[in-house]
Amino acid sequence: MLERKRNLTNNAIDFVITWVNGNDPEWRKEKSLYSGDAISNSFELDIREERYRDWDNLQYWFRGVEKFAPWVRKIHFVTWGHLPKWLNLDNPKLHIVNHKDYIPKTFLPTFNSHTIEWNFHRISGLSEHFVYFNDDMFLLRPVKRELFFAGKDCLPTDFAITSTLSVTDKKDTVQYAKFNNIVILNSHFDKKEQMKKNLNKWINLEYGWNSLRNLIFMGEHHFKAFANNHLAFSYLKTEIEDLWNVEFEELDNTCKHKFRSRDDVNQWLIRYWHLAKGKFVPIGRYKKGRVYEVYNGIEQNQELFKVIENQTMPIICINDNDNVDFEPMKERIKQAFDKILHEKSSFEK
Repeated sequence: MLERKRNLTNNAIDFVITWVNGNDPEWRKEKSLYSGDAISNSFELDIREERYRDWDNLQYWFRGVEKFAPWVRKIHFVTWGHLPKWLNLDNPKLHIVNHKDYIPKTFLPTFNSHTIEWNFHRISGLSEHFVYFNDDMFLLRPVKRELFFAGKDCLPTDFAITSTLSVTDKKDTVQYAKFNNIVILNSHFDKKEQMKKNLNKWINLEYGWNSLRNLIFMGEHHFKAFANNHLAFSYLKTEIEDLWNVEFEELDNTCKHKFRSRDDVNQWLIRYWHLAKGKFVPIGRYKKGRVYEVYNGIEQNQELFKVIENQTMPIICINDNDNVDFEPMKERIKQAFDKILHEKSSFEK
């Protein structure tokens, strides 16, 4: 146990968070220059406004990190160039990362989150072990390093649960990306062989009844899909570098798309890569937390508010939808966060 704690302590863990201010007139002007062609190809490209709108609750993300994960070494704040007016740029733990600082010029400007994510390994000073947050993922209570990286080799925590995949919405680029990810994975790995090599990571008590599901489909030579949880992701920088080395053409093509496309591969392929290789430590699917969809109407979101106010789980993802009474919902979510994170952090002026 002492050796395991020493390994975790010696490995610095950074947080990476991406943020966009969808109200910034300069950003919107630049986006409009490239969105004309995208509109005429709307089945192929994802240009929905809710991808970019600002819920004005980012301060609670920083407050949560400072209060509940004080052990984090550095926060890499990735942005198009705009910054919250309240952000304290002098905080020694904060590293502002402009897209131009790390994304190759040939891919810029970009409004595609996949491009932003596939180049994380190029961020100056990023630690080998890092946790990636979208700006809709929040810490609600104290978390330890072991929630993200564990074991004597300090590997990402994750869950290898076999699933199925079906694409029912032509505009849902995420489903297409999952499919594209699996095609790539199957070109490198035989599922049956990889499961035999790492049987204890597929048949594991952490998964409950899902272990039985894995066992039933163990004889298959091809991966179909993995169960996912849209929460903070534990990654190794070298995993991204490895994927660029073996799948340069696919990643390069994805990064050339200005907006999300159904031809893309997304960052979940990094997950699939360490799952197939067995380079992870098993964790329960909901050990980190859950995803909550925002529905139209305050009354329909009471469970979400209670989860925040009661600090029911370590992490929550608040997933935006297009059919939402935006302003009232934005204010009610901020009220919920203010009950547990009302004090300013050192990341605020």
